[in-house]
Amino acid sequence: MADNTNTVSREKIIVKTGIIGIIANVFLASFKAIIGVAIHSTAMVLDAVNNFSDVLSSVVAIIGTKIASKKPDYKHPLGHGRVEYLAQMIIAALILYAGITALWESVQKIIHPVEADHSAISLTIISVAIVVKIVLGIFVKGQGKKVKSDLLISSGTDALFDAILSTAVLISAIILLIFKFNIEAYVSVIISVFILKAGYEIIKEAVDDMVGHRVEAEYTKKVKESVLSFDEVYGAYDLVLHNYGPDKYLGSLHIEVDDTMTADKIDALTRRITAKVFQDTGIFITAIGLYSRNSSNEKLMKLRNDITRLVVDHKHIKQIHGFYVDEENKRITFDVVVDFAEQNREGLIEHIKGDVKKELPEYEIIVALDSDISDQ
Repeated sequence: MADNTNTVSREKIIVKTGIIGIIANVFLASFKAIIGVAIHSTAMVLDAVNNFSDVLSSVVAIIGTKIASKKPDYKHPLGHGRVEYLAQMIIAALILYAGITALWESVQKIIHPVEADHSAISLTIISVAIVVKIVLGIFVKGQGKKVKSDLLISSGTDALFDAILSTAVLISAIILLIFKFNIEAYVSVIISVFILKAGYEIIKEAVDDMVGHRVEAEYTKKVKESVLSFDEVYGAYDLVLHNYGPDKYLGSLHIEVDDTMTADKIDALTRRITAKVFQDTGIFITAIGLYSRNSSNEKLMKLRNDITRLVVDHKHIKQIHGFYVDEENKRITFDVVVDFAEQNREGLIEHIKGDVKKELPEYEIIVALDSDISDQ
């Protein structure tokens, strides 16, 4: 979870970028509206209205970020970060609306062709709008990637699609002027489909974030590398990370340590691990469970290797861990990570228990089923 300083800096960058987007779109909309009224161009006036609607994208980004950056309170002890995903869906809805509107108007022009009338002034204005939108889109997306804000990335995508649509209109106008052949409506249909696809993908991504999805491998890799940097830790397993907004994670995991470690040493170790993981990754580990390792008996270590080979021979087994032999009570326990492709997960576990029991009938076999939650 990012510290407060980084959160404040991130918020300032998003708000500043949003304000730049508002100013740019208001400038374009006002310019087009004034010229459109002056030359009696309904199309240009409508395009100006579209630019005013683009202002909403930046406004949503600013408001969403402001709310998401609010400090935790009694009702929301883990903060308000997930509001950004809701704001992202609103921006995606605006993109979908633009795509649907453009598609509808394009189809209407195909069914009922309208003679286009492009002047030097209109082409110049379209060209200026394209340049402004490209620069704005690249800048906003760049800032979004810099601070890991899907809100800004979505807003920048919206601006770039506006530029693409305007470019299609400009190219079509040039072809019409030179070859007297009007392809504007057909090109607009194709572009509209791409806009709709982009809107759908942004909504899908926001929904995935709200529902909860598999954490990116880079996060799990960094956390486990940090944990395994301690000599006392022989393995890091069952890592679960909960997302509470962009780049805000709480997590838990199990570590494997020698069965000879005392409580005071374990306490000191887990505290050091929590501090190092936060320092290295910005992720706050809220709980660390323990797996005990048979460290004083070579026979039991060999038994562990034999059973591991036996278990991983089964299809859809990703990993075995948490292995421990209780010689006094004749009990063997271990966890098995099963791939989601396995349809009968409980049945597979029972099958594994049976296979191990055949090899070691004198032991009680206890197998826990683990899901393939994070990359191993």
